[in-house]
Amino acid sequence: MTTRAAQAERYLNSLKENVYPGRGIVIGQTPDGSKLVQVYWIMGRSENSRNRVFIQEDNGFLRTEAKDPAKLTDPSLIIYYPVKHLGGAHIVTNGDQTDTIHEALQQGGTFESALASRTYEPDAPNFTPRISGLVDLADEQFAYKLSILKSSGNTEDQTLRYTFTYEKALPGYGHCIHTYAGDGNPLPSFQGEPQLVPLANDAQTIAETYWNALNEENRISLLVKTISLETAEAELLVINKE
Repeated sequence: MTTRAAQAERYLNSLKENVYPGRGIVIGQTPDGSKLVQVYWIMGRSENSRNRVFIQEDNGFLRTEAKDPAKLTDPSLIIYYPVKHLGGAHIVTNGDQTDTIHEALQQGGTFESALASRTYEPDAPNFTPRISGLVDLADEQFAYKLSILKSSGNTEDQTLRYTFTYEKALPGYGHCIHTYAGDGNPLPSFQGEPQLVPLANDAQTIAETYWNALNEENRISLLVKTISLETAEAELLVINKE
């Protein structure tokens, strides 16, 4: 096993041992180099946050929705569009900043300029980070970007803003970022750079790999989006907890 493959497997295994990494994004490329991949998952500890499913719309957008509307108590941070696209630009985030990025791109703005107008989530004492990713087939300067906006030490003193730009995708690998370092009270934010993780050629295998890596009690939903580099066609695969 190469050093890169071992590194990727190590982080995948660390996810399996992490009871609560929270919401997560992986972006990378299939081993055969034919597709870019976006993975997004949600987890939940409370009844309200567990009461969700992913719903795919006919236009290729995807939203969260209450599994049981009668049990929905606060929709503000749990009902949103994780996935939208605009031409060859494919957005994936853990909140309503998806809309902020989508609107900015429509107006000629950028991923970075859109996120400059946002902060972490207002859910004290956790101040959950906003994580976002972008694939833009029309931009030859980068393969994908990942961003995290987080509070400084679970306080409102500062918003820490990090954007990671990957000029080239690595066939067979992706980079993973998630909201929390692990379980806790308050929940500790993700630290450091996005981590290298493995990817397979088919969406089903990718979905099963990451679904099985998530804590069985806390996992809620997961999606895999594949984007063909030859045709620009995108496909979505969704897993919702039964």
